[in-house]
Amino acid sequence: MRQRKFKAPPRKTLRRWRVPPALTHGDSDAFEGLSVLEEISSDLGLVLWQSLRDAMLWGRADQAQRAALFTPAADTSRMAATLAAGAPAEIEEPLKALAGMVGQPEAAREENVSLACRQISQWAEARGQLATALAFAQSAAVVTPADPSGAYNVGRLARRRAEHARAETWYRRTIALARQAGDWPTYALAFCGLGNLYKQRGNFPVARRFYERALRAAGRNSLHDIEGMALHEMFGIAVQTEETAKAHELARGAYEAYGPHHALLPNLAHDIAYFWIMQGYSDRALPVLKTLTKHLHELESRVALAGNIVRAAGGAGERETFQTAWAEAVELVTANPNAGMVPGAWLELAHGALSLGAWDRAEDAAQRALEGATRRSDGKTRLTAEALIDAARRRARAERTIADRQEWRDSTDALSTELVHSLS
Repeated sequence: MRQRKFKAPPRKTLRRWRVPPALTHGDSDAFEGLSVLEEISSDLGLVLWQSLRDAMLWGRADQAQRAALFTPAADTSRMAATLAAGAPAEIEEPLKALAGMVGQPEAAREENVSLACRQISQWAEARGQLATALAFAQSAAVVTPADPSGAYNVGRLARRRAEHARAETWYRRTIALARQAGDWPTYALAFCGLGNLYKQRGNFPVARRFYERALRAAGRNSLHDIEGMALHEMFGIAVQTEETAKAHELARGAYEAYGPHHALLPNLAHDIAYFWIMQGYSDRALPVLKTLTKHLHELESRVALAGNIVRAAGGAGERETFQTAWAEAVELVTANPNAGMVPGAWLELAHGALSLGAWDRAEDAAQRALEGATRRSDGKTRLTAEALIDAARRRARAERTIADRQEWRDSTDALSTELVHSLS
């Protein structure tokens, strides 16, 4: 059994657990399911909205009440609407299952209704339609209220939607449900979710406490994946709070918890390499970043990686690698101008160019970062880009001044020699 260098502090208090209620509406929802109609404004969106409302109504009703919930032949009209809307193959069967629930509400089984809602949620999330994904994940959790994993999924999607209040209530509900059911993986994941939530808010002390609780739960139950996740997130906090020694310790702990073949290891390696760049160890970061090109395939990750390779190559003084990486990075970010990481990638390119004294390239990259950050109202990136533009211009002026002085020196040396010769 592997030994861990890093251990979470022991729990100081004993707690009594009860299952708290959770928020089921966002601030922008005038009525239940409105976000689905806004996100999918078509006949399919209408069918999804109706199916969602029916599932929520059925899930909240007592068993004795369900038989009288829907009008006769409602399932026939719903099935016809589903076919007319041209539902994609991935959700045709789940929608039919929900239509069947409307037709025989007293005979429908909770696990089948919940599964249909989860399948629609997964389909929507894969398409980036997070409002729809959240709505159907929540309906699945309402239908099977004792399922910890269903509650966790609602919290996760609410956090992705930046609905922090709703996410927190579902994470806390997950913790109580998972503890009652003895579902320790979901229990530990919910603490990680709360840690991520408070980390996003910038409340690092509270976030760290939640990660420590996730770490304790993972350690007690040999959940090495989740142990690695908690340590990975704590490493991120240590980096942001400039606790360098702590960050190195946590990075090593996360690597040991994940093991050498874990699916999340490339993400950890990317974060560690960037940390090394910021610490001035670009020569150590560059070989790690190069190996990641065959592991990171999502667009956002590829864009960030391309920029970091350029910066590391510039910092390490490897001009040939810098030139190749620059060309590849510019091609990638130019082809994907709307990707979220593009302004940050341009910043990394600007840093790399500055390190090698390529002032014009640095200014151009920083200017592109500034334009992207302005469009996205990203104040932090905008300020950094403005500082880099100023640095590139100052250094270019300084270099020109040195060149002008050398030219002046050469000219005056020649004139001095001629004057001395003439006067002699």
